[in-house]
Amino acid sequence: MPSSGTGDPLLLVVGLAPALKGGNRTGRPFQGDSSGLWLRAALARFALGEDVVRVTNAVRCVPPANRPLAAEITSCRPFLVSELMSPRLRAVVALGRVAHDAVLAALSLPGRDFAFGHGAEHRLSAGLTLFDSYHPSPQNTNTGRLTRDMFDGVFERAAGRVWKS
Repeated sequence: MPSSGTGDPLLLVVGLAPALKGGNRTGRPFQGDSSGLWLRAALARFALGEDVVRVTNAVRCVPPANRPLAAEITSCRPFLVSELMSPRLRAVVALGRVAHDAVLAALSLPGRDFAFGHGAEHRLSAGLTLFDSYHPSPQNTNTGRLTRDMFDGVFERAAGRVWKS
């Protein structure tokens, strides 16, 4: 599935993989399901429109049992590498540990130096910051593991990085 949003982003949002009944059905990542509603609402609250944001996934097709295999993540890595090469890119929000690890691998950075944790912020290189969030899946949002305030906190900080001159 192709990414959506601007071709020259300031912010890249990286998810896991297309949802069978969401992105896979609509052809756009995080579109047509509850995770997409959470993401799109957070982006809107912080004035992060499609003119500055690109949304993609670590894996480009629906994985078996909704959990990508390591081989699928590796196979899709060149697509993520190309997404991370935008010259204006200032921030990446990884939605979940798989996305976090995929971003680090795409940038050839050792995971041991950048531990995943909701709300974690990692300076990756000159001008690029990785922000971690739990994935806004119903499993996380319906159980309270991820609240709207927690999710907004990540996007508020990412927006601050994006709009910082």
